[in-house]
Amino acid sequence: MSTNIVTTRRSMLFGMASATAVLAGCATERSRIANPPAPQPVTRPVTAPSDAELAVMYGPVSDGGFLIPAIPYRQMDPKFYRQRVVDPTGEAPGTVIVDTPKRFLYVVEPGGTAMRYGVGIGREGFAWQGEGVIHWRQAWPRWKPPREMVARQPELERYSIENGGMEPGLKNPLGARALYIFQNGQDTLYRLHGNPEWRSIGKAVSSGCVRLINQDVIDLYERVPYHARIVVWQ
Repeated sequence: MSTNIVTTRRSMLFGMASATAVLAGCATERSRIANPPAPQPVTRPVTAPSDAELAVMYGPVSDGGFLIPAIPYRQMDPKFYRQRVVDPTGEAPGTVIVDTPKRFLYVVEPGGTAMRYGVGIGREGFAWQGEGVIHWRQAWPRWKPPREMVARQPELERYSIENGGMEPGLKNPLGARALYIFQNGQDTLYRLHGNPEWRSIGKAVSSGCVRLINQDVIDLYERVPYHARIVVWQ
């Protein structure tokens, strides 16, 4: 057998082996792409806050030039503490739900949990239900009582819309934050807002929409983006 024939045969065998290796490599890559690892679900502990955590959550807060006093949380019903729970709503993550009858507000999280807050519901809070978007948010807002409220309580005239409303501050009924709800591009006059009256949480109150403890509304404000979907149950 000539040297040229041996060389040619060796070249063919080497080429076939190389092609096989390449194909084997491609098959391995395709297998990896076709069977990617399953994403791990987001998990968060669902436990009631400890007393140490509550002391921090509801302790004094310096914010926007104001010192918000501590909340005597031990005098509250524990079910209205801010806490993570198993999501009872079935809504998409990022959705805000107000359960008016039970006095809870939820922010749905990925992975089947939700952050839950206790709320107080005012007269205006019982007047609207359905879906909307949080179209505007404001830190330390001015309070401008509607004309209907001024008509019922003439002493509020100095805070009317025409007079520019009440200055931001600890006594302002809107508290440290306000989130304004719109539907079909129109202001519903429905608000999620802070309030200094911690005793009103979990109750039906004489005025306002949906009120939270100031410490809680600051936390809510950080979790809820502009144009978040909101659903209100009556």
